Amino acid sequence: MRPEQMLPNEKQALENLLKIAQGDTGQSRRVADFLLAWWNAGQCGSYDLTTAWAVDEAIMEDMCVVFRLASRANSYPDTLGYGEQFEAVVRAWRPELADGR
Repeated sequence: MRPEQMLPNEKQALENLLKIAQGDTGQSRRVADFLLAWWNAGQCGSYDLTTAWAVDEAIMEDMCVVFRLASRANSYPDTLGYGEQFEAVVRAWRPELADGR
């Protein structure tokens, strides 16, 4: 998928989640875990669905949209132009992996 094929709500949801993941709250950690499972589940860890039990409803809605995006894109987020933002999430939440993917 090319970046221009993203739907407006997908782009907005992904950008919302990336912003949240840059924070340092419990919700930020949960969002980061979700996003990093898409980036590289093998190294960053998979996502336990029960983690979502502690996420606000609006965040969960964005997560559902991004889950559909990831499934529809059939590719990693860097191919959609979000490599730098995901690398920042890795640096924040998985600093031991910051040098590689």
